[in-house]
Amino acid sequence: MKEENVIKELNEYLQGEYMGIHSYEDIIHHTQEAEIKTVLQRIQIDHKEHAAKVAERIQNLGGKAVHDNGFKLSISENMMRLKGIPNETNDIIKTAIDGQQMGIQKTEEIVRGDLDPESRKLVEENLNEDREHINQLNNLIH
Repeated sequence: MKEENVIKELNEYLQGEYMGIHSYEDIIHHTQEAEIKTVLQRIQIDHKEHAAKVAERIQNLGGKAVHDNGFKLSISENMMRLKGIPNETNDIIKTAIDGQQMGIQKTEEIVRGDLDPESRKLVEENLNEDREHINQLNNLIH
């Protein structure tokens, strides 16, 4: 497996992490309940840590890590903004769950791609945290 392919796959994954960070920023902004906001902020911090670890891995492989979510995902992100963020707490949480599920699905596709064992382990660890995020979010629904 070529390192260029691994770097490409990791950068694609990293773009998704940036999209998740931005999405949580929007959701947190619309959240009024302190407890909910705190959980969402912790999840956002986890996504920032995932992004930092993946960027470091890309650099260690000799690549250059992307620094944003890219044009294609920016369009998708803006389309979601146009739809609007709900105002009801349960709907906000469900929006976060939907985003997490979409991110997990995309990440699972990447993991099936061209990753070396160390990169695969890193992404799978992040995936496990993302699955736990869904559990945390589900526990918040009234």
